[in-house]
Amino acid sequence: MKTWQVILECMRFRPWRYFLNVIALVVIFLAFQVPGLALREFFNLLSGDAPTKIGFIGVIGVLTAAGIGKMLGHYMIVKTAVPFAFSVSALLQKNTFRQILRQPAASALPSSPGEAISRFRGDIDAIRKFPLGLSDLFGAGVSSIVAVAVMVSINPAITAVAFIPLAIVAVVVNFASHRITQYHRDRRRAAGQVTGFIGEIFGAVQSIKVADAERDVTGHFSTLNDERSRTALKSELFNQILNSVYHNAINISTGAILFMAGSAIRAGTFTVGDLVLFTYYLWFITEWTWMIGRMLARYKQTGVAKERILKLMSGADPFTLVEHGPIYEKGDLPPVVSPTRTENDRLRLFEASGLCYRYPGSNNGIEDIRLSIPAGSFTVVTGKIGSGKSTLLRVLLGLLRKDAGEIRWNDAVIEQPDVFLIPPRCAFTPQDPRLFSESLRANILLGMEDSSGDLEAAIRYAVLEEDVETLEDGLETLIGPRGVKLSGGQLQRAAAARMFAKNPEILVFDDLSSALDVETEQLLWERLFKREDTTCLVVSHRRAALQRADYTIVMKEGRIEACGDLEELLENNAEMRELWRAEGV
Repeated sequence: MKTWQVILECMRFRPWRYFLNVIALVVIFLAFQVPGLALREFFNLLSGDAPTKIGFIGVIGVLTAAGIGKMLGHYMIVKTAVPFAFSVSALLQKNTFRQILRQPAASALPSSPGEAISRFRGDIDAIRKFPLGLSDLFGAGVSSIVAVAVMVSINPAITAVAFIPLAIVAVVVNFASHRITQYHRDRRRAAGQVTGFIGEIFGAVQSIKVADAERDVTGHFSTLNDERSRTALKSELFNQILNSVYHNAINISTGAILFMAGSAIRAGTFTVGDLVLFTYYLWFITEWTWMIGRMLARYKQTGVAKERILKLMSGADPFTLVEHGPIYEKGDLPPVVSPTRTENDRLRLFEASGLCYRYPGSNNGIEDIRLSIPAGSFTVVTGKIGSGKSTLLRVLLGLLRKDAGEIRWNDAVIEQPDVFLIPPRCAFTPQDPRLFSESLRANILLGMEDSSGDLEAAIRYAVLEEDVETLEDGLETLIGPRGVKLSGGQLQRAAAARMFAKNPEILVFDDLSSALDVETEQLLWERLFKREDTTCLVVSHRRAALQRADYTIVMKEGRIEACGDLEELLENNAEMRELWRAEGV
């Protein structure tokens, strides 16, 4: 997708606002020209060099009309430019974020979250500014054409000199286009690295303090900031050099025009009013010339911003960036619709065969995984650290794209498990669940309405009811970033309650009970088993889970070492006996 296509689609998103913004700018620029005509008549009236068409009162009236026109134009700009700009930003951000959410979790971002935020802010801002810059350019262009027409009617030779800066700017910008692009790309990349590192620091404060690494971290942060300063200085210095070229070329042309005008006045072919008019109108032509050069440079920078955003979208169709759709800038937000369960969604058998995955550039992963999970069963995957347990779950759920094998739901092959294995079919709680800086209620429901008592039941299944009573505002308590106000066990159980509230066909836990005490874990499993037709796939090494399992899978070095019921495994498999003894210590 070309840069101009992105810009065009941004204009088409809110066409009337954009059109009215262009009209407003044309009105303003033309209103600014009116005083030049009035001043010409005024000085001709004073000097008597040429007959005037309006008197002093007429000059005052024309200037008043021009002022009113400018006021109306500025009012229209306020009503059009700001809503247009924020509407386009909202559209681009919504489309980008939607594509990120459509990616498997393990490959959602090509860089750090902080870098993604930098692109959301800076690069999208650069894209949405360009159409409004074109509005300015168009308004100035119409004004310049009118000014040139008036000036040509007075003296064509002097007017021709005004176009010299345009040729100079075109040559300079064409020569400098590569550096404009490179400096802007380096500047945005350096800024993104700083933002990304800040995000990583905030997410690892405890680790940094435990490792006594504050000095090393701040030193690296200073290095990143120095690099950002250097790239920003290069970019800004180059832009200022270009601006200097523009304005110096304009100043040279201005001097030449004034020199020629002086000779024409002495020859009697030019009046003082004409000189005032030319001097006044020079601004419109030179400003337009400068704006052309600036917009050519911005076009290159907008192209860089577009490429950075498309990389964030991880290979999605580029045109989805500017796909038109609602942004809900007015009125109520759309309701969160709970997924509808059909008969085909009902689980009878969940299977995988020949499942393989290797992490890029590594031999680690899983190999030839075969499993079968019937409805109503409790399956536990266990094994030592690094045996491939979590990888197995992530590949099954499509969070990692499998290299080979099949995943089936009721004998039907699942082509896109990351799209298919979501509520009401499946829900997942990872080892490190993420909560938002909202109320506990909002974190559990995630926008859904609690019209059927699912929230109360979910809290009970997660053994969270007593914890809710101890919180200062109960379910309305703001739990802070990533649930910082909750203990590790409370955080895991809040994430489990979020999963229970969706009432899926199969519950998938990745070491849910790792932060729970033995009594709480036992109570959680007891309550869960009282649910009708509960199907669970659980990664755990805890005895409470293993003793309740209908089927246990032992993982070793990415393969299934053994599988069966607990008694058989303890009798026949050394790996299982070692895991059992380690847990009993």
